[in-house]
This record gives sequence, structure tokens and C-alpha cells, in this order.
Amino acid sequence: MSIFIDIQETLYRRLGEAAEKAKAAGELNYDTLPNYVLEKPREAQHGDFATNLAMVLTKQARKAPRDIASSIIKHLDKEGTWVSSCEIAGPGFINFRLDQNWLNSVIPEILSQGSKYGYVNLGQGEKVQVEFVSANPTGLLHMGNARGAALGDSLASLLTMAGYDVSREFYINDAGNQIHNFALSLEARYLNLLGKDVPFPEQGYHGEDLIETVKGIIAKEGDKYLNVDPDLRREFLVRYALEEKLTHIRETLEDMGVHYDVWFSEQSLHDSGFVQDTMEELAKKGYIYEKDGAQWLKSTLFGDEKDEVVIRSNGTPTYFAADIAYHRNKFERGFKKVINIWGADHHGHVARMKGAMSALGYDPDNLQIILMQLVRLIQDGEVVRMSKRSGQYITLRELMDEVGKDAARFFFVMRDPDSTVEFDLDLAKKESSENPVYYVQYAHARLCSILRQGEESGIDISVVPEIADLQRLDSPEERELLKKLAELPNEILVAARLMEPHRLAHYIHDLASLFHSFYNSHRVLVDDPRLRGARLSLIRSTKQVLANVLEILGVSAPERM
Repeated sequence: MSIFIDIQETLYRRLGEAAEKAKAAGELNYDTLPNYVLEKPREAQHGDFATNLAMVLTKQARKAPRDIASSIIKHLDKEGTWVSSCEIAGPGFINFRLDQNWLNSVIPEILSQGSKYGYVNLGQGEKVQVEFVSANPTGLLHMGNARGAALGDSLASLLTMAGYDVSREFYINDAGNQIHNFALSLEARYLNLLGKDVPFPEQGYHGEDLIETVKGIIAKEGDKYLNVDPDLRREFLVRYALEEKLTHIRETLEDMGVHYDVWFSEQSLHDSGFVQDTMEELAKKGYIYEKDGAQWLKSTLFGDEKDEVVIRSNGTPTYFAADIAYHRNKFERGFKKVINIWGADHHGHVARMKGAMSALGYDPDNLQIILMQLVRLIQDGEVVRMSKRSGQYITLRELMDEVGKDAARFFFVMRDPDSTVEFDLDLAKKESSENPVYYVQYAHARLCSILRQGEESGIDISVVPEIADLQRLDSPEERELLKKLAELPNEILVAARLMEPHRLAHYIHDLASLFHSFYNSHRVLVDDPRLRGARLSLIRSTKQVLANVLEILGVSAPERM
């Protein structure tokens, strides 16, 4: 338990007890204590914590919120809370100020926990799956995939830090119409390159990378498949191309720092009969009916605009049917919570998928879907539209070649998924404080530089000072930095509950800013050994926290820049 969370939870509990005491004394009248918030105020002048308890009690108590706040303060037991004073503010908020000595425990806590500092046991080992990217293996990874990769991997790391047992999964769409069109595209390119004049399929894939794939096939196999049965030719071409594309996808994502626990094949659901079994299960429960020779899911029962076909009139399952089976499979594997990261264009699929899970007997709230908005690349103030390699879009590989893995990940994860990202290529390469990832990484490198200077001077930087020495960290810059360091466990807790890793990107940017302010105001390697030791421990703690959060975000923590 961190001291920050311990103070917050203790004070939250004491506020409830104070309200009960006021009720027992006849000063307040209410049936049930409503949910209330105790949080750090946005403005530092409002204290260390603030609560809206008095305001949410107004309706039941039928009293002015400031009068309610006065009664709560009167009955508040502050013993062991570190609260030094409390005041009523605005329409009825209660603001709390803490005895600043609580900050003396922050550095020992960080240095003793090291890379584990920030861990909270919110999940208590619950099995969670995060499925993200899951790009069609018919082309190269693009900007939407890049954003999904950064978000999904950071979310998985965040949930792990919050005590969940997390599995990262990539769903390989290797079945259905898209693979059929992929086969026709490959075949047309193959025959064209061998001198045959055949039309390109209307629904084919036009990427230049497909031509390169087929050239590679011809270089290896020649015209071996020119005069064979078309089904055999397409089967070979698809098998070869899928292996190549998946290898490229895996290598690209690994270069971005994304490593999956499971690569799950859609085709395996068909081969095992699980798709058909799932449709039969839905039929037994009365959720499927026949019409025009096809089988339809009653998805309007779940808020869909129209019912959806799950088995076509020719007997083949739709992609939706396979997707239902896949999500059923996830829950059957024992995951208590299943998280998908989808593009915003899939918003219409959310209600019907949740409804299908409900029809199968699963709690739809355990399927959580995060929708991402579009990405626009900006260079020289203009939107970048075309890619030399794909002929259609900027690829993830091209982006990383341009700005590096760290900038790609940080820029994508620093925004709420529900907001459109304008990725400024020029800013991402800039070595200045304007570039947020450079700003944070430079802070870490500067911290390392200070510690190296200390070691080179013969100072033992590993010593944890006594509390009396830590009390000398009493300047406004030092106190604000300590407070920010203390908040990390709570930031992890809140970000995990809300599934918002972008909160951590904002947190370390603020932390870096506070460190730079401290650095510009105070020397660390001063002559006074006790003050020097205290400040060196502050430097070590700040470096540790920056490294811990950068690790969650999948961004490197350089020691030199």
C-alpha cells in the first residue's frame, strides 16, 4: 500500500464516519450515504484533497451544502490522517491540507520498491485478455494499426501493473471473403507477371507490396503454378503470402516493442466446428431464425437497427458468425474480462457483439470495447496522404523509420482514444522541449547525468538518508516534486479502472516539468553532505518513477541524450 493511497482511503472512510456521527447527533438526516469523491484538486491552492460529500448529501439532508460541510468537519476524526486543516470552499466543497511531513515517507517507499513502485493489486490476479491490432494479413500495417498497437500494449502493461493476469492476443483474419479476394489478387498478379493478360478482381488488393510478394514467389518457384488447377494455385499463393505477411506483421510489431502471448487463427474456429457449434447454441436459445434460405441472428433484440445474417444461403458462415464464436471462445478460455481495441468505424458492431455474448449467457459488461478515432499525419503543416511502399497509406514501418519507435508510441498513447490524433512528423523529430517524448526522455537522461557526476566524485549515491535529512527537502520545488512522485500508485489505480493509459503519459510529462523546475532552482551536488544525500535520493526516486512509467508505455528511458 502506498502512503498516498493509504491517506486517501483513510480520509475517505473517516468522512463517511463523520457523516454518520452527524446523523446520530441529529445534525444530518439521510437514509443512505451516497457515493462521493475524494480527490486531488486541480489547483494547488485548494489544498491536497477535496471532497464533494456535503454537496451530494444536499437532496436527502435538505440543508445547504455549506451547513452540511460544517457538520461533517465538526465530527471528523483527524487522528492518523495527516490532515492539518480543512476548510469549506465554494458552494460546499471541503478542502483538506496535510501536514507536509507525510512526504518524508515517499522516497524510502520508492527506493525500497524500485521497479515495482506504482503497483496496485486492483485486479487481484483476475484473468484479462487484451486483443488489439488484429490487422488483416493482406497488406502492410498502417497508422490505425500503429495507434492500436501503442494503446493496446500500454493498456496491457498498465493492467499488469494494477494486479491483473493479462494476455495479449492477435486475431488472424485468415478465413472468409477477404482471403478469397486475397487469393484472386495474388493469382492475377502472378499470371500478369508471367505474361498472361487477365483482369484484376474488382474487390482485389492493390498494394504495391502484393506485387513484391508475387515477384518473390516467381523468383523462388518460377512458373511452376502457371498451368495447374486454379484452386491448387490459389491455395499455394495464399499460404505463401499469408506466411510472409504475418512474419512481416510480427517483426514490425516486435520492432515497436509489442509482443503477443497468443496469435489466434480465425480458420481454426471453422476447422474445429466451433463456429457451427456456436450458431447451433444460439439457435437452441431461440436467437436464430431462417429467412430467404439464410440464418439470421435476432440482433435487433440488442439494439441493432436490423437483424444480421450469420449463415448465408449457400451454407457458409459470415464474418460476424466467426466473430461471435471467437468471443465465446475467449470466455471459455477462462478470461473474466475481455478487452477489444477497434477502429471507430466498428462502432455499429459493439451493441450486436455485446448482445450476442448476452444471448450466449455471458455478462456483456465483461466485454469492453475501446474505439479509436482516426490518425492524420502532418508534415510541413500539410496532411500526408500517400505511401511509396503501399501506394495507399503510410505504413507503420515507414513511420518508425521516420521518427523512431519511442516517438511513435508516445505520440499515439498520449491522446484519449476517442480523440483524433494529428501526428506531427516534424515535431516528433524535434530535439526540444516542444516534443513531449524528447522532453520526458531528456529529464531521465539529465537525472542519470547527475547520478553519474555524483559517483565520479566518489559519493555513495545508494544511501537512503535518515528522515531528519529528508525533512530538509522543504523548498516548494522539492515538495511539489515529492507530491507528484507519491501520486503514481493512485495514477495507476485510476488509469487502470478507466482503462486510460494516456493518463500516464500526461503524468510523466508533468513529472518531467516539475523536475526541470527543481533542477533550474537547486544544485544537487552541494557541499553539505546531508542535504546532498537527501537531494540525490530525490533524484534517484524521480529517475525510478520516470523509468517505471516509460516501461508501461513501451518507451525507452535513455541514460544519455
